[in-house]
Amino acid sequence: MTRIVAIGECMVEMASAGADIYRMGFAGDTMNTAWYLRRLLGEADQVDYFTAVGTDDLSDRMVTFLQDAGLGTDHIQRRRDLSVGLYTIQLQDGERSFSYWRGQSAARSLARDARALMSALTQADVAYLSGITLAILPAPDRATLLRSLGEFKAAGGQVVLDPNLRPKLWEDEDTMRRVVTEAASVSDVVLPSHEDEASWFGDAAPAATANRYASQGSALIIVKNGAGQILAWQDGNVSLHDPVTVSDVVDTTAAGDSFNAGFLACWFNGSSVAEAVQSGAGLAAQVVQSRGALVS
Repeated sequence: MTRIVAIGECMVEMASAGADIYRMGFAGDTMNTAWYLRRLLGEADQVDYFTAVGTDDLSDRMVTFLQDAGLGTDHIQRRRDLSVGLYTIQLQDGERSFSYWRGQSAARSLARDARALMSALTQADVAYLSGITLAILPAPDRATLLRSLGEFKAAGGQVVLDPNLRPKLWEDEDTMRRVVTEAASVSDVVLPSHEDEASWFGDAAPAATANRYASQGSALIIVKNGAGQILAWQDGNVSLHDPVTVSDVVDTTAAGDSFNAGFLACWFNGSSVAEAVQSGAGLAAQVVQSRGALVS
């Protein structure tokens, strides 16, 4: 049995369903990965979601959605004075752009209570987070989260990080780079996307991305690279893997999130890095051929 705790923000998703018509759902990078993990792992495995929501009807509907998806919700915190964030998706030629409303999002307070955080991590095997998880938090809460993850790792837990660099969510780019690097230093596995890393860290090639994160002490780095080869760095050994070719990309939403789930589910079950990468690439290829973050 593996128990995974995904940490982050689930939001209301409004996706276009035609002219001036939107379809409501729930999504968010770490929740997307948790949703897919739940479908890929065995019944004995447990996937929990750790966040904060409000006490309003929309928050209740979100928690019910998570429960119906098979995710553990026992440690979700409730805030009476807050609610949940919302975003809309706009698509053009398969590429997506987003507009966000998260000023009232309770998830921004998810690391306010260190005891609640450590309670959620008790008896967990894996903690999963992203750069977005860190970006939405006030600076003191980021420090609390990273300190808690360091304690979790020191006690034998495994920390998995998707840097998911979104500079618009941060105070400034230097803060983003510094905090993500700090998060990598307490992470065992890092799952970056080279396009983001090249833009904001200046990495010339996927190997540079892998080496930079390896310098922080991570044992396994998988560098996603769009339609290019995926680079795996494991304890100093480098291998390249071909992605799955997709001729008709409909929507790239959650491509990286689903890759992470496909990779991790296979990896946790004892498969090789090559097998796990192909699992991730195969799932991502399926997801980008349909609309929305969560594809049955």
